Amino acid sequence: MLRTIAAAAVAAPAALAVAQVQVDPALPTYRPVSGVSGSLKSVGSDTLNNLMTLWAETFNGFYPNVSIEIEGKGSSTAPPALIEGQSQFGPMSRAMKSSEVDAFEARYGYKPTPLRVAVDALAVFVHKDNPIESLSLDQVAEIFSVEGPRTMTWGDLGLTGEWANKPISLYGRNSASGTYGYFKKVALGNADYKPTVKEQPGSSSVVQGVATDKFAIGYSGIGYKTADVRAVPLAFETGDEAFPAVADYAYSGDYPLARFLYVYINHRPGSTLDPLRREFIRMIYSRQGQEVTIKDGYFPVSAGIAREDLTNIGERAGF
Repeated sequence: MLRTIAAAAVAAPAALAVAQVQVDPALPTYRPVSGVSGSLKSVGSDTLNNLMTLWAETFNGFYPNVSIEIEGKGSSTAPPALIEGQSQFGPMSRAMKSSEVDAFEARYGYKPTPLRVAVDALAVFVHKDNPIESLSLDQVAEIFSVEGPRTMTWGDLGLTGEWANKPISLYGRNSASGTYGYFKKVALGNADYKPTVKEQPGSSSVVQGVATDKFAIGYSGIGYKTADVRAVPLAFETGDEAFPAVADYAYSGDYPLARFLYVYINHRPGSTLDPLRREFIRMIYSRQGQEVTIKDGYFPVSAGIAREDLTNIGERAGF
């Protein structure tokens, strides 16, 4: 994942590698076309729920008669909805598991198509007053997984004063969440979570929990960051340089929990997409669509990524 993001960033313009996040100027301005009508339904990721809603609002600005329904209860709900034909879009904060791909292919005879629609720096949040400077993934695993001590204090991580004897309060997502699965795989090395993790139904609940619990720590997509929490810089290993959860280090792969966010679709290879789905996807990969990505706190994809993914669904990018 990190290597893929880093490789994609090589082809991206300098605009994507500076602190001020900007949309790739090579992306086209979206212009509406005729013949677009009907209804769309998106079922899947909570991490992408706000972004899908903002994209829907942008799309309705071009096509006010199109009806769009967004449901975000977790990435694991996306594959069944696509398989059963209950949705046109399946947003996921992780790649589909092989078992999910196999179930789709068993129904349709071909695999589901992933679209890389944004880049996220999955953040480890602490209360805004917490002075912890950085953490390694080894320390994160020690904090959240059963392989670490049953209980830990902030003093175990080097904090002193009022923090030293305070137990670390843990917040996380529930098992329906793609973020739960991604964090478990990449940050915890597939170890189980401690039973003391307070599982939350959504990313905003995790952030709210950390914001109101001074001695808490939790994880969610960077797009849910508020002024009451702070994203801790992370290092791959103890002793390595730690990098903040910002765009340039997500693109370079230096930030350890950088990931693509996906929208999966049912597209038979060689077939032509219907105008409604085609135009929604083109809007996502436009300047307006990726400006919305930035507005929601995530990082935009490059024109190269957009071009590749449009080509994969048989669409000529034209840029």
